[in-house]
Amino acid sequence: MKNPQVIDATTRRWRAALFLFMLATGVSMASWVARTPAVRDALDVTTGAMGLVLFGLSIGSMAGVLASGGLVRRHGGRSVITLGAALLVAGLLVIAGGAALEVSGGVFGGLALFGAGMGLAEVAFNIEGAAVERAVGRPVLPVLHGCFSLGTVVGALLGMGLTALRFPVGWHLAAIALAVAAAGAWTVRAVPAGTGREEPEAADVDGRGGGWRAQVAVWRDRRLVLIGLIVLAMAFAEGSANDWLPLLMVDGHGTSATAGSLTFMLFAVAMTTGRFTGGPLLVRYGPAAVVRASAVIAAVGVALVVFSSSALLAGAAVVLWGLGASLGFPVTISAAGEGVRNASARVAAVSTAGYAAFLVGPPSLGFLADHVGLRNAMVVVLVLLGGAALITGALRTPEREAGAVPQGDRCTAG
Repeated sequence: MKNPQVIDATTRRWRAALFLFMLATGVSMASWVARTPAVRDALDVTTGAMGLVLFGLSIGSMAGVLASGGLVRRHGGRSVITLGAALLVAGLLVIAGGAALEVSGGVFGGLALFGAGMGLAEVAFNIEGAAVERAVGRPVLPVLHGCFSLGTVVGALLGMGLTALRFPVGWHLAAIALAVAAAGAWTVRAVPAGTGREEPEAADVDGRGGGWRAQVAVWRDRRLVLIGLIVLAMAFAEGSANDWLPLLMVDGHGTSATAGSLTFMLFAVAMTTGRFTGGPLLVRYGPAAVVRASAVIAAVGVALVVFSSSALLAGAAVVLWGLGASLGFPVTISAAGEGVRNASARVAAVSTAGYAAFLVGPPSLGFLADHVGLRNAMVVVLVLLGGAALITGALRTPEREAGAVPQGDRCTAG
């Protein structure tokens, strides 16, 4: 990154808007997750049928992620964020209506819209965040993702409280939709137009046409392939905890369901802490050393959860798992777009790989767990983290090594 400079008011507002909306998306996601049991009860469906309903979220998320990069190149990040925000709000409202009316198809459709909006916005936000990093000369993406993690903690706590009060799930999600709409409206006004947009005739890194060819062409860069493998491993580690950690503690260590939920909350807090405090470490040691250490720390945490016979030790180890997994995704995204041409295409490509691993990879562990058990299935996460630790040198660039980067931002407008 370039040397630090005075940040003008427009850029500060741009950065703050990204932080705010990522916080809002985290709250919305956790609000849905926290009220899933209430939605299942409202629909009066079996666990298997609820699994089919939840499949709407996966379909929408992958569709949004795969479409986002091309849409940003064609229309710019602000337009894609606008569309993503609209789909997020619409999805929440449809889910709320489906739950209130006890219509499974409505909840499925709402989740598909919600997932599509999330996928579109997430990739666009990574592209915007990388652009802000280049503008301000300091780490932004770790805090940007930290705002999402903080939002999940806030949303989970809010959901737990409203569940205890037996507050109607439909009204809860409708209120969250209004909050996301307000955050999205302010964000869209603060984000400059045109970030990430490319003219159709723009040449890619190999001198060929732009568009989807640029997205494919960037993978000819060996360094980017290694960065993509790192983000695959780190996103897989994060997604595995999101999907399986409560069940891993309940089925694998015999804890209560409440203890399993609290363990996941501990993981989310550790993720948030790691992302908000990682900036000074990146400044001092550089991304290669930080992500290498992160992968090792996460691997130690996963190993203790998998192999320890003590439920208490395994529960404490999720702190290491969360801290270790926290910086991998944002730091690799930052490295992908730094100091090279076609930065937006590179960031979009690595973001798509990361979100694919996050969304699609962890559910596959369920099939493996049917044969070897959930604890043993998590050995796959260990192997991936070990492989990532061996190739983190790909995150080192001459520009990164030549000069220090100032400390990271906080999730504020300042």
